[in-house]
Amino acid sequence: MREQIQRFLDYLAQEKNSTPNTLAAYRNDLSQFATFLEGRVTDWSQVEYDTIMDYVMNMKAEREYASSTVARKVAAIKSFLHYLAGRGELEDDPTAKLDSPKVRKRLPRAISMEDMERLLNEPARGETAKALRDRALLELLYATGLRVSELVSLDVDDVNLASATVRVVRPKDKRERIVPIHDRAIGPMQEYLERGRTRLLHDPQEPALFLNHRGERLTRQGLWLIVKQYVREIGIEEKVTPHTLRHTFAAHLLDKKADLEYVQELLGHAHISTTQVYTQIRDQAS
Repeated sequence: MREQIQRFLDYLAQEKNSTPNTLAAYRNDLSQFATFLEGRVTDWSQVEYDTIMDYVMNMKAEREYASSTVARKVAAIKSFLHYLAGRGELEDDPTAKLDSPKVRKRLPRAISMEDMERLLNEPARGETAKALRDRALLELLYATGLRVSELVSLDVDDVNLASATVRVVRPKDKRERIVPIHDRAIGPMQEYLERGRTRLLHDPQEPALFLNHRGERLTRQGLWLIVKQYVREIGIEEKVTPHTLRHTFAAHLLDKKADLEYVQELLGHAHISTTQVYTQIRDQAS
């Protein structure tokens, strides 16, 4: 698949006289997309419209890319796949009906405290290992505001319930931070570690904090499905994702008059401007 990317870059250089900076940008954007596709497809012909939309959602929700960056990366994908279709290497161009993302910043969505409480309480109705895990991970998401990738990357050793803290290493850039865990999440976490994880665990050497039914590290997709399940069960009609809980964490903290720079530190934002957007949705979440 990467060989086809290189051929496309050669085409841009030789036929379109693209500048070195343009070629570097295309190489970066298409290589990143190819990395995202690893484990999902084995050939460009298997890339569908929904595959690209999953990638767009990943860039927006998990990586928190600016809308202008997302638009540029989508444009690179469209050019590349159009090139492959033109050469007959694709039967159909999956980007033919794909609109370029609008370069504008939408307000992140948060849910009300009442709905958040209902969501957190739903898995507490069960006593299975899965229910204990789900309650712990939902509580930890809301108690820390972690990104999806950060939460599923946690190992048991990253959590210190005695000090009520979690060590977070952002997969994207390996930046590390220590995040406090709200008191209400300590009990569910303790229960999961003592009575839930031990029942899910197959390999005693497995370091992952949150496990799936096979005893392996829970994936991002698995986490999304868990949240979707409980959202449906309690009857919330609006779209709620794990990242919505991160937005809700920030909005609720600011609604309680938390310092903006403190919230920035907890969320791991590099720039205060990224955190400031939450001041505009406090009324939505309260």
